[in-house]
Amino acid sequence: MISRLYISNYALIDRLEVDFANGLTIITGETGAGKSIILGALSLILGGRADSAAIRNREVKTVVEATFDIAGNYDIRRRLLDADVDLSEGGDEIIVRREISANGRSRVFINDGVTAVATLKDLMSRLVDIHSQHNNMLLSQPAFQLDILDSLAGNSVMLDDYRSQYKRYRLAAKALEEFNEQYDRSVADLAYITFQYEQLEKPGLKENEDVELEAQHRVLSNASEIREALWNVENVLNGEENSVLDSLNTVAATLEATEPNLTDIAGMSERVHNAIIELKDISQSVSVINANVTDDPARLQHVEQRLNDIFDLQRKFKVETVNELIALRDDFAARIENVKHFDDRHDELQAALDAELQKALSLASKLSLTRQKAARAFVEALKPQARTLGMKNLEFEVDFQTVELCERGTDAVQFLFAFNKNQALMPVKDTASGGEISRLMLTVKSIIARHMNLPTIIFDEVDTGVSGEIAAKMGGMMNDIAQRIQVIAITHLPQVAALADSHLRVYKHDTASETVTALETLDAEQHLREVARMLSAGNVDDAALANARSLIALKNN
Repeated sequence: MISRLYISNYALIDRLEVDFANGLTIITGETGAGKSIILGALSLILGGRADSAAIRNREVKTVVEATFDIAGNYDIRRRLLDADVDLSEGGDEIIVRREISANGRSRVFINDGVTAVATLKDLMSRLVDIHSQHNNMLLSQPAFQLDILDSLAGNSVMLDDYRSQYKRYRLAAKALEEFNEQYDRSVADLAYITFQYEQLEKPGLKENEDVELEAQHRVLSNASEIREALWNVENVLNGEENSVLDSLNTVAATLEATEPNLTDIAGMSERVHNAIIELKDISQSVSVINANVTDDPARLQHVEQRLNDIFDLQRKFKVETVNELIALRDDFAARIENVKHFDDRHDELQAALDAELQKALSLASKLSLTRQKAARAFVEALKPQARTLGMKNLEFEVDFQTVELCERGTDAVQFLFAFNKNQALMPVKDTASGGEISRLMLTVKSIIARHMNLPTIIFDEVDTGVSGEIAAKMGGMMNDIAQRIQVIAITHLPQVAALADSHLRVYKHDTASETVTALETLDAEQHLREVARMLSAGNVDDAALANARSLIALKNN
């Protein structure tokens, strides 16, 4: 549930902070006071689009922050851990913050760790459901109707299993499709592919051969210069006259003779001896290498010819290395083998696809059975509740059609309604008025709330267009939902406001330089007077107060 909301520098709000309680929280206020602004700020916390136009003061960033109590919500805890979100000690609370800079750049934080907006949306969809009159037409959408049945059936785990299996089925189908496409291309181009393969196979190419040949070519083409350079090195190090090694031996002997009389040079003779050993090794290595450097015109010609052959192949096949030529050769070989062994590989892939399809169909069938069972219970629950909201002749059924396997299974559903006697059942968009759809949606939410692990529902003026007894019953339905989860309702109806466990009032006031939106929590007396104001269009007299007391008293009856 939402326990706290903080908003700063957003639209008409300078700074606003409010604590929310369990049960039914009512938000009221004059038209234009800023109720929708508060809801807009809250939608940012739920992952809504950030708009720089809502920034009040361009010199500072906009901040919206909400605290959520997630005690006992193990699904959210698991998802937070999967998203690498650090949980507070005990893990019973998370703080979500959205910051918007003047250029519209938005940042999301959960427990002060930066989080992606997509992650935020996924998490918040499992914590808060905002429903406004603009969402009412969701009821006519097949996907939403299927969501309702899955929620009532408790299909979340089964849906996850099915979607994983459907993904495996689609991967198997893609593998077979790609194999068939490759086979078709290979058959059509078999003669050409074989010719290309033979051109690359005949030379007997070896990995990194071009690199090795180029190294050999540099040695063979510069053999005389290399031999002369190495001979000079060897002569300087260990020649017959004035060699480096002879000089170093003299140095070592001199230091060794002097060390007993001068402790400052102790150990230096040993270091010179070590240098002599290293230089002797270098001299010997240079000698061996020099002996192996040969001036071999025939070998040089062979290397040049091999390199030219390789470069010709690289130009022809538009690659830059021998390794890329080898990769092409192996690809051609595989395509030739696919043609030769098409039946075996095709049968193998087809069998894998069939197995994955059967598993997916089996899970889809189980899903369908749970949905049909949930649909029957839903029909029986919705009709009597909706009738209490003035739809006394309501008839309702869920029509199931079997469709091709898809990400949701094999079910296509449609909710069919009739609101009058002897009226044919039709989709809701073809038969219901706006007020009827609003009441239907509230009824649906009431039923769903009993089955979903959703901590908070926010109703944004869903009672618009109703009054009197129906308004009181809609309020009663919200109050009933609030016995199980947190409900926050923005309303203009006194019948609904009277049922509040907690009452917040939105209002505008003028400062010396501007108009700002503010929010206050009403005590019992203020709650009474606000309900009276709503009853009497602002004229709070004794009669209005008496009527307000009567409405408020109904909550406890």
